[in-house]
Amino acid sequence: MEEAKQAAAEDNVSLNQLLSAFIADGIGHRRAIMMLKKRAAGGNVEAALAILDRTPDAKPDPGDELVEPRRNRS
Repeated sequence: MEEAKQAAAEDNVSLNQLLSAFIADGIGHRRAIMMLKKRAAGGNVEAALAILDRTPDAKPDPGDELVEPRRNRS
């Protein structure tokens, strides 16, 4: 609660306004995720891969190269 009060003070808004904005952002984020899941469920993986197969081989732009993921050392 203290962090929320501090954030509201930093943004020069009331705590109620800050929390309302966070709730609205959360709902918007959830709606976006649900929409993406719905669209993904209707996707056709084979068609997408066929499109990718037709693209020419090209080296990535500088900075766009794949990086090996770090492995956990536990």
